[in-house]
Amino acid sequence: MTRSIQSLAAAGSTVGNATLNIAIFAVFVLVTLTIVIKVAAGNKTAGQMYTGGAAFSGKQNGLAIAGDYLSAASFLGIAGAIALQGYDGFLYSIGFLVAWLVALLLVAELMRNTGRFTMADVLSYRLKQRPVRLAAATSALCVSFFYLLAQMAGAGGLVSLLLGVSGAAAQNIVIAVVGVIMVLYVMIGGMKGTTWVQMIKAVLLIAATFVMTLWVLGKYGFNISHLFDAAVKENPTAGEKLLSPGLKYGKTDETKLDFVSLALALVLGTAGLPHVLQRFYTVPTSKQARKSVEWAIWLIGGFYLLTLVIGYGAGALVGPEKINAAPGKANAAAPLLAFELGGSPLLGIVSGIAFATILAVVAGLTITTSATFAHDIYNQVIKRGKASPESEVKVARIAALVGGVVAILGGMLAKDQNIAFLVALAFAVAASANLPTILYSLFWKRFNTRGAVWSIYGGLITAVGLIIFSPVVSGKGADPKTGKTLSMLPADIDFHWFPLDNPGIVSIPVGFFLGWLGSVTSKEFNAAKYAEMEVRSLTGHGVAEAIEH
Repeated sequence: MTRSIQSLAAAGSTVGNATLNIAIFAVFVLVTLTIVIKVAAGNKTAGQMYTGGAAFSGKQNGLAIAGDYLSAASFLGIAGAIALQGYDGFLYSIGFLVAWLVALLLVAELMRNTGRFTMADVLSYRLKQRPVRLAAATSALCVSFFYLLAQMAGAGGLVSLLLGVSGAAAQNIVIAVVGVIMVLYVMIGGMKGTTWVQMIKAVLLIAATFVMTLWVLGKYGFNISHLFDAAVKENPTAGEKLLSPGLKYGKTDETKLDFVSLALALVLGTAGLPHVLQRFYTVPTSKQARKSVEWAIWLIGGFYLLTLVIGYGAGALVGPEKINAAPGKANAAAPLLAFELGGSPLLGIVSGIAFATILAVVAGLTITTSATFAHDIYNQVIKRGKASPESEVKVARIAALVGGVVAILGGMLAKDQNIAFLVALAFAVAASANLPTILYSLFWKRFNTRGAVWSIYGGLITAVGLIIFSPVVSGKGADPKTGKTLSMLPADIDFHWFPLDNPGIVSIPVGFFLGWLGSVTSKEFNAAKYAEMEVRSLTGHGVAEAIEH
């Protein structure tokens, strides 16, 4: 080790120079706000607000998708999971990456050809508009809210680690600052401004991770086997188990089943995430939509390979004891590695990028929630498609402001809660409620309104219900060493009856089953509208037309 134990202990509580961390973060905010203001000219129509006028190339959109998808959980969480759990931690990366093959092969091009602004455009195209749009909007808002809540809560949780401050009041202030900046991005720049923020953040995050990867490998002669050996030696408790499956998820049959459930949610949930689906509408053609996913796969896949080195590097150079002793525990692995490699300057850069990551992701989620409310609920459901473009954009901006306030308040309340739970819930709902309805709408001729409504609400209620009655919320008790409650609720509260942390293995089949059951028990079928949608989805013909009937 190049630093003393005392130095690393200090890093565990302050993690470098807080002033430098804040300065780098402030520079990023000023630069990106300047860009957002510059590109916001003419951001007056619904198309410009929601999709940036569909003016981005596949390469640009792929970079923005990477910026939208690679959240702080990807950078900090997965690196920490690999550092402490080895192979089992890397399984998260595999799940997140494989998910994009589902999006590429089944969703991206067809969604771009069929919709205009939101997921509900596709789901309601050949069905009854109001009930399906309302159901799709409800599901989209739930997924976005839980995902947004996780990011906002993560912002508060990172405060004590990266900025050297502590206390609920300080964390609440940072959550509020992140929320205000997020709302400014969306209200001023719309999708165009948000996309540029995401592209810049993706470049910074991937570049910083690449530099750290080379730095770590350089310490071991660019021999990854030597790195693995060092990580094993630094963690005698786990030992060789770091390099093989089963350290976390192979202990019992129940943990194995829990991992299968989580993997299903991760792999299938991505193709149903509303903020990811909306990005397919920011390109001019279906070919560019497909190309954007191809770029995203390469960028995201490359990033996750880098986290393998970052994770094992943290395990080898920092060690599990110091990681577990730091604020945030596993989330501290990457920042502590940066401090170990390059001291306060590199740590300042990494911390600034971590906050930039949160800003970019929450901005993308906010533009999705505002578009869903204004386009689907206000225009299509309340105004029955007769709202003026100006009033719709005005409502979208108000929705962004209200959504920002709700996210800030929710993040303050959830800052001490299990963030992984909130992210898993978002993916589980997306996989259970959104994906079955999307696939049925695109590929099953017999699908109808009852099937869509049953699938969405059934998958949503099942996923949320099973999570509420799972050990994640209550029943895990307290850690015998630290006394910290392992569930969301206090240790003495226990009303769980569902044994798994992740509901996907039950709720996803329920979503598909209810979609089938609702369809076969209803006689509704519009053959002409299905034929029209099939032609549109395969050719893109008429994609610029308003989706109203």
